[in-house]
Formats: sequence, C-alpha cells, structure tokens
Amino acid sequence: MPPKVKITKEDIIKTALDLLRKNGEGAINARNIASELNCSTQPVFSNFSTMEELYEATVSAAYELYLDFIKKECESGKYPRYKAFGMAYIRFAKEEKELFKLLFMCDRTDEDTSPSSPDFEESVQMIMEANRVSPEKAKLMHMELWVFVHGIGTILATSFLPLEWELISDMVTDIYQGIRARHVSLEEVK
Repeated sequence: MPPKVKITKEDIIKTALDLLRKNGEGAINARNIASELNCSTQPVFSNFSTMEELYEATVSAAYELYLDFIKKECESGKYPRYKAFGMAYIRFAKEEKELFKLLFMCDRTDEDTSPSSPDFEESVQMIMEANRVSPEKAKLMHMELWVFVHGIGTILATSFLPLEWELISDMVTDIYQGIRARHVSLEEVK
C-alpha cells in the first residue's frame, strides 16, 4: 500500500491563494480547495478548525505577499523609499488584483479602522524625517497621499482605466509635491 500524501497547512493556504487569484474571494471553500488538491475535505479540516481560521490564514498570507511587494520595490532603488511604498501598493493592485481586493477593497464597517499597520507607521516616520513635521501632520500628509494611491490601485485592480506606469509615477510625485507644498514651509525643512 503506497504511503498517504500528507497535505500541509502551507499547501492548503497556497491553494486558497491560487483559487482566490483565479476566481475571487468566493472561491475559497473546503470543497474547492480539496478538489484542487485532489483529496477529500478532511485534510482542510484537520489543519484548520474552521473555515474562518483558513480565511484568516489566507488573508495573512496575502498580506505577507503585499509586504514582499514593498520590500522588492524598495530594494530596486528605482524610487525614493517613501515613493517606493506607494508604487508597490499600486503594483500589487495591478499584478494581484484579487488579493488587492481582498485586502484593501473590503467592507471594514465592523473592524477597527485606525491606521496602525507597520507599513503605515513606517510611512509616517519617513514623512516626519523628510519634512521635519509633527507626527499628526505626517499622518495627515500620508493619509492624503494614500487616498490618491488607493484610488489609482482601485482603478487598476478593477481594470476601470488603463494607465501607463510612467504616468502613474509622475502623478504620485505631483500629488506628493502638492501635499508637501500645502503642509510644509521651506523654513521647516531647512
């Protein structure tokens, strides 16, 4: 008798991510995952107590992929670090449409929506250091720019409008410079 193939949590999460990429959030269920793995639903429920637990693990894995986009964009050296964060967010929306929708285009009515993610905090810190502004002003500047960057990401994730990468880069710079001009006097930066 051949040995049973052990299906791991990582296999299940990877499969859930693949299904999500191909068919959207609604495709994440035990039956679809089992079908993709050529097994029964038993390994899914052996590794995860509930579908909610699997869903949370999938969201966490998607967020790790997003953070990897930020890391790679920063390491490329193509943009200043703060701009690289925004460009990575937009690239993630363009290249990982369904994962972007899962993470950043969801109803958060019943969630704590106070911005406190590591990438948010690091972005605020970069603005504070570059512009010598208070944490409150840096948060406001970042939120204003993030709303613009999120809009571009949403446009790309929904295929609403095709935008050239160079134009996107120029627009992000223009918006940053406009927000900076509005909030920071040149005397503050010197």
